[in-house]
Amino acid sequence: MRRYVIAVISIATFFACTFYGSTAASYYVASAASAQGTLRLFDTEAAAQAHCPRDEVVWLSTNTGIYHEKGMRWHGRTKHGAYVCRKEANAAGDRDTRNGQ
Repeated sequence: MRRYVIAVISIATFFACTFYGSTAASYYVASAASAQGTLRLFDTEAAAQAHCPRDEVVWLSTNTGIYHEKGMRWHGRTKHGAYVCRKEANAAGDRDTRNGQ
């Protein structure tokens, strides 16, 4: 019975992420771990700030590897992205936007 419940929950989560384009932290962390090593991606700014309280939290466009600081035009607005710690993003090879947007 327990296996059945776990299977149903797993399938429901998969379809929810697929159909609704979920930005769940676990989805991003899994994809980032395989693609970029130690970079942790978060779905909320508060979660990222809790992970790195002494670092600046930025919005990373996961398609381009460019991050945007708070107050910039694309901060939190790109189609595919997540909140990350700036130092971790730099270490993973991502970079700041060059045009200030």
